[in-house]
Amino acid sequence: MRSSYSSCAAGTSKRARSWAEATVGQRAWLAAMEVAKRADAQVSTDTRTESSPRNPVCSLRHFACEQNLLSRPDGSASFLQGDTSVLAGVYGPAEVKVSKEIFNKATLEVILRPKIGLPGVAEKSQERLIRNTCEAVVLGGLHPRTSITVVLQVVSDTGSVSFPSCSRMCSELPLLLACCLNAACMALVDAGVPMQALFCGVTCALDSDGNLVLDPTTKQEKEARAILTFALDSVEQKLLMSTTKGLYSDAELQQCLAAAQAASQHIFRFYRESLQRRYSKT
Repeated sequence: MRSSYSSCAAGTSKRARSWAEATVGQRAWLAAMEVAKRADAQVSTDTRTESSPRNPVCSLRHFACEQNLLSRPDGSASFLQGDTSVLAGVYGPAEVKVSKEIFNKATLEVILRPKIGLPGVAEKSQERLIRNTCEAVVLGGLHPRTSITVVLQVVSDTGSVSFPSCSRMCSELPLLLACCLNAACMALVDAGVPMQALFCGVTCALDSDGNLVLDPTTKQEKEARAILTFALDSVEQKLLMSTTKGLYSDAELQQCLAAAQAASQHIFRFYRESLQRRYSKT
């Protein structure tokens, strides 16, 4: 058993190096997405800006996703939402340390790495929210006494990277949370982890006049009096997780939840179309 644990530790270090090896792939993918966005802007006849293209039906920004980017993880996905991009990798089900072993289900761990610097309090809080969401849908009972690790690397975001973590909690992190949830879901699908449903993240903002904005930009988030982020499943649009900041009434909470549930239909449709395009090529 001791030798198996040492080999597991060696495998973990090799997996960590794979993220450094994937840096070139990340840049190439972002460059390809930028070219695609410019091509869409040239073909389109509307007046949407490139920094915040919107779907006129559900007011969501531009989505892009690519799976199986990394070779070492069991599953990986890169999710682009507007100008926010997150790369996710899933390891497992694999061997778990005895101290973290759960006898009747898999141990699920989430690691969120910021674009620069070390993880802070804000990242740890988001790790807990993402882990709770994943545990609500992952069928961990099918793989007891194993480990499933989701690693999320922020590639780009719309906020200022010069702010410390405590300041970012009030700006781009709510928007980043939704993108992390979407990237984690697509990576879990790519890894073949059994789930009872897919899930997605949707962020809503309420301005000073009470107007609701779906998938707000960083500027809109800073000007909002309340920001609400929801995680919803694909079967019944059931609420899996919610986190809020600011002042709002019960009626506004229900309004935001209803708008997020309606917007989730478009995200889940994008999931299906993305998977269909991928598997139709193979």
